[in-house]
Amino acid sequence: MLNQTHNPDLTSWVESANSGKTDFPIQNLPFAIFRRADSNEDFRAGVAIGDQVLDLAAARKTGVFTGVAQAAIAVCDSPELNGLMGMGKDTWSALRLSLSNALASGSNTQSKLTDCLISQDDVEYSMPCRIGDYTDFYTSIHHATSVGKLFRPDNPLLPNYKWLPIGYHGRSSSIDVSGQTFKRPKGQLKAPDAAAPIFAPCKRMDYEMEVGIFIGKGNDLGDAISIEDAEDHVFGMCLFNDWSARDLQAWEYQPLGPFLAKNFASTISPWIVTTEALAPFRTRWTRDEADPQPLGYLESEHNRAAGAFDIQLEVQLETEKMRSEGQPGSHMSLSSFRHSYWTVAQMVAHHTVNGCNLQPGDMFGSGTQSGPKAEEAGSMLELSNGGKQSIELDNGEIRTFLEDGDCVIMRGWCQKDGAVRIGFGEVAATVIAAD
Repeated sequence: MLNQTHNPDLTSWVESANSGKTDFPIQNLPFAIFRRADSNEDFRAGVAIGDQVLDLAAARKTGVFTGVAQAAIAVCDSPELNGLMGMGKDTWSALRLSLSNALASGSNTQSKLTDCLISQDDVEYSMPCRIGDYTDFYTSIHHATSVGKLFRPDNPLLPNYKWLPIGYHGRSSSIDVSGQTFKRPKGQLKAPDAAAPIFAPCKRMDYEMEVGIFIGKGNDLGDAISIEDAEDHVFGMCLFNDWSARDLQAWEYQPLGPFLAKNFASTISPWIVTTEALAPFRTRWTRDEADPQPLGYLESEHNRAAGAFDIQLEVQLETEKMRSEGQPGSHMSLSSFRHSYWTVAQMVAHHTVNGCNLQPGDMFGSGTQSGPKAEEAGSMLELSNGGKQSIELDNGEIRTFLEDGDCVIMRGWCQKDGAVRIGFGEVAATVIAAD
C-alpha cells in the first residue's frame, strides 16, 4: 500500500511543507473546495501543501499535468469534488502521484505552478462535496458502553452491538463546513419525574468527536460491495462534529432512534485526507477472543492485518470568556480512531450487503470515538457522567454541557516513527442562543 508518495525523505519546493509542524506536508495532499476570502470567485478544488492551497483550476491551465491526472484535474474545476470521487481509486492514485512529482523539491514545474498557490490565510471554504446521503454509525464500544450504562446500568450494550455495525440514516442538509455558527435547538424535553414534556431550548447541548468517511465510486442498486473491495470505494476522511441535544434525544430516541436531537447541525473539517495518504498509519484490527467474531461477509485477512487507522483525535473547548481574554481553548480529550470496534471496510460492506447503493460523496459518521480511558471520552455526556459531574476548564470555568457562545475545536493527525506526520486541520463551530 506504500509507494513513492509516502517516502519520508520527500520534500517540497513549497518550503512551508517541510517544517515538520504543518498538517500538510507533501506526503498528505488533501482536497478541499475553496475561493479567496470575501471574493465573488467561483468555489473550486484545491490541494493543501504547507500553508498554501494549490488552485487546481489554475494548475490545469499550465500544461504541467497530462493523461489521467489532467482528466482528473479537469473535473476539479467545480464547486464540488463528486466528479473526482466517482472516477475511482486508480484515477485518485494517478493524480496523487502527479501532484507529488510536481510539488517535490527539484521539480521542473515549480516556475509554472508558483502562481497557482494561494495562502490558506487568504481563503474561505465551502462543503467539499455534495453529500447525497449520510449514515451515522456507532462504532466505539467504549462510547456505546459508557452511554449505555447511563440509561441501562445492568445491560449497557444491546445484544446486536457485537454482531453488526449499528447505524442510522441522518440528515445531510444540515451538515456544514468548519466555521459554522448555529442556534441552540428547541424541542420537546421531559424530566424523568415530569408528567408531561415541555417545549423549550435544549439544556444539555453536546458535541461528538467523530471521523467522517467519504464514499468515492459507488455501487449499483442491488449489488453488494465485498469487504475485500470495500476500501476501493472510500475516497478519504475528515473530522466530524455530530452535535447532539441530549435532552431531546433522551425523550425521542425510543423506539426509532435519533431525530430532532441530531438533525439541526453537524460540522465537518474542510480538508479530505485521502485513504492513500493514510496508508502509513494503518494498523492491525483486533477483536477480543471472548467476543463474537464477525460473520463471513465482515471478515478478511486484510481487514485483520491493516483495517484500523491510527488517527489521533483531540477536542478543545473555547468559551466566550477565553476569547475575550485572549486565552487558548481548554483541552477536553484525546483519543484514537484505532480503538473503533468496527472498521471502515466493515461499515461499507455491511451498509451494502442488502443491495443498498452508495454514491460518490455519500458520507459515513464513525460515531463518537472514545478510548478505553475516561479522559479519552469523545463527548461531554461521558466526561460529565451524564451531567452529574462538573468539568473544570483550564481557566477555572465549569461546564457539564455546552453554554451559548462555546466554540468546540477538533483536530486530528497521524504520526509514527519512520513516517512524516500528517494532519486534518481542524473543525470549529459555535453554538449561540436560541431565538
